[in-house]
Amino acid sequence: MNLIKSLFAGLLLVITTSIATAQDFTLSGNLQDAETGEDLLYATVSVEGTSQGTTTNLYGFYSLTLPKGTYQINYSYLGYETKTVTINLTGNINKDVELSPSSNQLEEVVVTAKNENENVTNTEVSVLSLDIKEIKKIPVIFGEQDVVKTLQLLPGVSANSEGGSGFFVRGGNADQNLILLDEAPVYNASHLLGFFSVFNSDALKDVKLYKGGIPAQYGGRASSVMDVRMRNGNMKEWDISGGLGLISSRLTVEGPIVKDKGSIMVSGRRTYADIVAKLFLEDSDDLSLYFYDLNLKANYKLGEKDRIYISGYLGRDVLGTETFGFDWGNRTFTGRWNHIFSNKLFSNTSFIYSEYDYGFDIENGGSDITLNAGVYDYNLKQDYNYYLNNNNEITFGWQGIYHQFQPYTFAFDGEIRSTAEERNALEGGVYLANQQKVSEKLELNYGVRLTSFSNIGAYTEKMFDTKGNVESETDYSKGDFYNNYFNLEPRFAATYLLDSKSSIKLSYNRNAQYLHLLSNSTAGSPTDLWIPSSPLVEPTLADQVAIGYFKNFSNNSYKFSIEAYYKNLQNAVDYKDGAEIFGNENIESELVFGKGRAYGTEFLLEKTKGKLTGWVSYTLSKSERQLDEINNGAWFSARQDRTHDISIVGIYEVTPRLSLSASWVYNTGDAVTFPVGKYFIDDNLVNLYSERNGDRMPDYHRLDLGATLKLNTKKESNSSELNLSIYNAYHRLNAYSITFDENQAGTTEATRLALFGLVPSLTWNFKF
Repeated sequence: MNLIKSLFAGLLLVITTSIATAQDFTLSGNLQDAETGEDLLYATVSVEGTSQGTTTNLYGFYSLTLPKGTYQINYSYLGYETKTVTINLTGNINKDVELSPSSNQLEEVVVTAKNENENVTNTEVSVLSLDIKEIKKIPVIFGEQDVVKTLQLLPGVSANSEGGSGFFVRGGNADQNLILLDEAPVYNASHLLGFFSVFNSDALKDVKLYKGGIPAQYGGRASSVMDVRMRNGNMKEWDISGGLGLISSRLTVEGPIVKDKGSIMVSGRRTYADIVAKLFLEDSDDLSLYFYDLNLKANYKLGEKDRIYISGYLGRDVLGTETFGFDWGNRTFTGRWNHIFSNKLFSNTSFIYSEYDYGFDIENGGSDITLNAGVYDYNLKQDYNYYLNNNNEITFGWQGIYHQFQPYTFAFDGEIRSTAEERNALEGGVYLANQQKVSEKLELNYGVRLTSFSNIGAYTEKMFDTKGNVESETDYSKGDFYNNYFNLEPRFAATYLLDSKSSIKLSYNRNAQYLHLLSNSTAGSPTDLWIPSSPLVEPTLADQVAIGYFKNFSNNSYKFSIEAYYKNLQNAVDYKDGAEIFGNENIESELVFGKGRAYGTEFLLEKTKGKLTGWVSYTLSKSERQLDEINNGAWFSARQDRTHDISIVGIYEVTPRLSLSASWVYNTGDAVTFPVGKYFIDDNLVNLYSERNGDRMPDYHRLDLGATLKLNTKKESNSSELNLSIYNAYHRLNAYSITFDENQAGTTEATRLALFGLVPSLTWNFKF
């Protein structure tokens, strides 16, 4: 509590002692792309000849307070021509600025912040940023560009399975990643059982992953935040773009509603893997195997101080035959209102709806078996940016989320045979933070988040004995609030500049997670079950500290960083040994609780300029769990524990029209539990297992190759290109799973399943 009081006292001191003089005035406005009108996020606004400056927020808004006078203001953004404007500041001025894309910049792959040395100077610790325009040459499976698969090539982020789009961050579980699409939570970010993510790159503008040092405005997950922002749409002219690949196609249409006042963007994607399968597989006429995505966003300026946004996402997977059908999908909606109260106070009000549901239908012997389940969120949030002065930017706000959980409804020939009770909960949070420039060398970002979580009736809460039998029941009526949790979550980050090209950064954050995903596989499944915290299942608490050294070389052409972290988990959730999972309405009786820890060191060396660009990433880490009911209470490796994780990515611009790319990955095999013996019960073979996750899958490695040929380079608005990629170029048969079966001789055989060998892909991308 003393730390929390100190944080609030520090903010109060800043506010009360930083009163501007009568001769100080404020320059504010928006930065946009001159060709499309897109807002430029995290762009730099600086005063020439001084250290004064600021950056734009998530909506392109900036505010800069200076003494009365005449200034040269530089507006800059990576990939754009810097613009210098002379400002005679004799009063408050609103100045909107448009920047033109650089005409001579090579299309390099840069995984960095938006300014060349911002990785050294800003207070963001353990943060990865991707520019969507800069990842399209990296070779990927099936030729489908994917921001998640690019993040998996960076330190601290690992793929959950072969070709999968799920990911683990710094030893955390997959459900401990908060994935946001225009502020809306996405509960299952995978298509086709994980081989694609739900993010169509054509519809996206910005992706940022917080591995640590998570700002106070984010909450609800213990491990990371992935903040994905959709493009607003071209406000100048109508454009059509897309791509045609071997198993999927994309199409995006965008243009102005009213030129320079509003725009709309619609982007769709669909695979046709079932059509391709029918060409090569027998007895596949009734096969359904596809997914589709639809992204939509519109915005309109109501005036100089008000702007509204509406965005949505609809995606669904369909897998099955005439006798078996399986489908799942996400829906999101975000309505936002930006309002500028003054040249110092900016607000954003959001209403958000998010839905994830799944189900299957099986016909067996003339009978029809169905299951349906889902989770539904209604979210209202308010965020403020207050630019107190050039040394202090205060952010504050609140959020409320109403959760509805429908665990499952199981029916046989239309008659409901089993159902789990619907569960409801209310999650809330308020936060206050300040980004403070203490001196020319020291910058801080500190704050606190207060969160709450309440279960809501009607519901029957059950408590269980050590054998999983119901020990007691408590009935709650509809609308009853019960079992309230409250948590204080302090956040702190600091950057100390050693010189203009190097710095040391430090961060600490606590995160509380009130929702839990029950899964028994690292690859993930659409039938994994989300449940809320309850009297039995306490929220998971994660405390993480990180420290890093950042250094740039050769005029920011080379960038090096090394970060070390330690994460402590309380109330980690896992299944007990031999748990009965499917269709169990008392699933909480199969859970056990304990603690966890994850620690490691991450290295990243990037080359961001010249004909050859790319990076080398290496992570040395450990992730463990300790639960009294498992392994006799001893520490054991988490399923996602990987000692070594290496990625090497290179892109070479042969000519302005032709570029070549390659990526090589290696990681230690996942921790698994293999049988160590066998015995028979009533002539039935039963495997004997030893300690949890005491074995390892074989080490994983592969090489991917790619080439991009521009077919038309005269005009960007009317262009096309061919992209060839070869996934797993040396045909490494990496093990996806290993099963143990009894052969005819009565001995046990281990069978390795490999999903992919060499996979070539060809995609034609176009824009006109």
